Amino acid sequence: MKRIGIIAKLNKPETVKVSHEIVQWLTEKGIEVYLDTELGSKLRSIKSYSSTEIPSLVELLIVLGGDGTMLYAARLIGDKKTPILGINLGSLGFLTAITIKEIYPVLERIIKDDFETEERMMLSVHVRRENKKVSAYTVFNDAVIKGTLARLINLEARINKEYVTTYRADGLIIATPTGSTAYSLSAGGPILYPTIHSIIVAPICSFNLTKRPVVIPDWMAVEILIKPEQHDVLLTLDGQVDLPLKGGDVIEIKRSEACMYLVRCPGKSYFDILRERLMWGGK
Repeated sequence: MKRIGIIAKLNKPETVKVSHEIVQWLTEKGIEVYLDTELGSKLRSIKSYSSTEIPSLVELLIVLGGDGTMLYAARLIGDKKTPILGINLGSLGFLTAITIKEIYPVLERIIKDDFETEERMMLSVHVRRENKKVSAYTVFNDAVIKGTLARLINLEARINKEYVTTYRADGLIIATPTGSTAYSLSAGGPILYPTIHSIIVAPICSFNLTKRPVVIPDWMAVEILIKPEQHDVLLTLDGQVDLPLKGGDVIEIKRSEACMYLVRCPGKSYFDILRERLMWGGK
């Protein structure tokens, strides 16, 4: 391991301090460090790069922040297989599982290539309007279809071209296993082990309480039709990208060919993270 990039959310003085310490530590170990222009200016680095360039230049990407920063980094990586090391400087952090105290023992193993990654599936999202594909995205956590006003909307759902139901609800969440602990969890969806290959379809505040979240295998495709009479509907991708929808639009969602690769924290299981983040009590 000779080339490592750093992406950080610079909303806290602590982030700049920790970034500086990591850069110093890596440089002393003979690692070439790649910073984006914003972080580079904070650290007065002579050389920095556009954040979109970094994933193709490095062998590993360190992400300092919370899960939102990780989702941003996932969009930068796209279909590249650059592994991500998430360091939690946020408030919750299911994706950024490594704490500040654990940084250097983990980095020590990484530069010796003594580490493991977890493959996480993503979703490919296409919007079809008047039988033409007008938008294409890849999401790590979820795609959410929701009305912009505080009123119910009607969404017709098909899975593998087979009609399932028409949801009358505040909205609908289609999530990956990684995204099962995000918005889907708040909407009553199940927690899925993040490396399994499944897709969650979870209504938000359904008018009919018998319409519960369902889990389908990843080889199935989901199609959601926005009813022609519907207006003021929004498609939100990973909580960071918004796209206005029109009546008659069809949102097609299926497993993406691209995957994310997250560095595992040695000695910490997914259930350790769940207990810590969800404050599950002991025996």
